Amino acid sequence: MVRFWILTLLTASGLVWLPAAWPILGRSKTFVPTHQLAGIGVGREDLDDVQLARRTGLMIESQTFGILRDPRALAGAQRVTSPKMQKLFDEAERKTGVPASLVAAVAYLESWGETNAQSPTGPKGVMQIAGGTARSMGLRMVYARRYRSVVTTRRVKTRHGKYVTRRLRTKVTYNVLLRDERMVPERAIPAAAAYLGRLTQKFGSQDWAVFAYHCGEGCVASMIELTKQGKDMKAPYTVPKLFFGGNPAWNRELYLAVQREMDRDFSPTYYFRIMRAEQLLALYRSDPAEFKKLVEQYRYEQNPAERAPHRLSVWLRAKDLQFQSCEDLKRESGHRLAKVFDDADYFGFRVRKDLIGAEDPNNAEWYRQATPAAIGTLAYIAYETRRLHAAMKPKNEKFVPLEVTSLVEPLDSASKYAKGRDEAMWHCTGQVFDLNYRDLPMGEREALDFVLNDLGWTGYLGFVDESPGAGTLHIGSSPTSREFFTEVYEEAVKTQS
Repeated sequence: MVRFWILTLLTASGLVWLPAAWPILGRSKTFVPTHQLAGIGVGREDLDDVQLARRTGLMIESQTFGILRDPRALAGAQRVTSPKMQKLFDEAERKTGVPASLVAAVAYLESWGETNAQSPTGPKGVMQIAGGTARSMGLRMVYARRYRSVVTTRRVKTRHGKYVTRRLRTKVTYNVLLRDERMVPERAIPAAAAYLGRLTQKFGSQDWAVFAYHCGEGCVASMIELTKQGKDMKAPYTVPKLFFGGNPAWNRELYLAVQREMDRDFSPTYYFRIMRAEQLLALYRSDPAEFKKLVEQYRYEQNPAERAPHRLSVWLRAKDLQFQSCEDLKRESGHRLAKVFDDADYFGFRVRKDLIGAEDPNNAEWYRQATPAAIGTLAYIAYETRRLHAAMKPKNEKFVPLEVTSLVEPLDSASKYAKGRDEAMWHCTGQVFDLNYRDLPMGEREALDFVLNDLGWTGYLGFVDESPGAGTLHIGSSPTSREFFTEVYEEAVKTQS
């Protein structure tokens, strides 16, 4: 079969499109988009240094949501960049050589600059230092012993052999923390900077030191060793190479190690979060008004006093509630809405016609639509999941087309049938679709999870698991990636003609 190669240049928005073979005569057995994103799923095996740098940049930028969705983000930036705090960071840099901007980023991300911050898990202070780590830093925690009387009741045996209940008063000792230098910024900040300096010397680079600040020295030592042992891994060994150095089919041991730490406390993303925090603080110092605009973009519209629960709650706003009734769906069919593809073998997803529009059977066909960007997102997810699943080669397992259980829904229908407020809002935008994962084979579910996370960590999409055991994912693309996914949709349409 004759083929040609198409290369789409990198765009200023950061979307990375790679060349892919495309048949001129006829179409392939399965949909293979020409426009592809570098390093997604199976593509992680082909990342060169230039692509890795771009992928790292996208990963860092995607951490904006995790930072600015918190309502304390603005006040935290104000505290951390205050003259008093900045003086401490600058002095720490002078003594240790660790950049003041890095130490400030740690303080921002860890505590929002609150000197009395206390974590339920134990770390305290502006730098959120654990007790054992504090002692290794030379920070003092002074305790005093105190006593209190406690009255208890007991059943005791008398000398006559009978049992009676008596009240007994006993003295109990306890310790009181009189002074905790973790809560003293003048002590905690230089100690944390010195600690980061020692970690940098120990592990050879600042990125591993930042990772170790969160994950621990033992964790990082094992991660570095796994990175060195990975196939096709070459020095210098970095945190980005660790994070992007495996998938379920390639360097699986490394991938599983990263996944374990992600499940525990997301520590493999800590370095990227610190890098973004450093950038955001630099923006606040240079242009506070622009920083505030960015904060507004990530504000939880429904309740600004709360932290936004997920990306869809930030990306989908009240102004996006475009489809209020079924008449809107009919009117916009072929304009803002398009019919979803119905070729499971070719596209890798199956539309559940028995479910979609079942509550309004007379108009069911109009519910089998979405925006071109949403359909393109669906087709791309199915493509990446299928090719990763094929690379994994799970025994006795064939790829099962992904089940689409919901597309666009008008707001009045969602409200009528008691859908949750968030769900109703998502689907009446036409930008969200639902996938059922409950009945997927184990290997395919792993491939799907990996692809969704990979696209999510680089800012292309967000997804919400409806509830434990429900088996439904609500998925939508980011506003900045919809142009790319629309291109995927348009390309798919051409293969149908």
